[in-house]
Amino acid sequence: MDMLEKLPAMTDADLGTLVSNAERLAQNGTAKQQQAAQAMLPAIQAEVVRRRDLKPAKRAPRGGRKAAAGVKVA
Repeated sequence: MDMLEKLPAMTDADLGTLVSNAERLAQNGTAKQQQAAQAMLPAIQAEVVRRRDLKPAKRAPRGGRKAAAGVKVA
């Protein structure tokens, strides 16, 4: 199984580490490492975007008791 097939099964932390390493190697690795990293980065970044899109959007906090306590009604 190659690395691209493993992407969906990786944890978010492992995927984040992979992104960091691939970006670093694309810039500072040997020629072979740069080529491999540049070839993999689009798939890695697509997986990051896919996961981000699957997460529910964060809602703005609703005013609770504490928020209402600060409001004075005249």
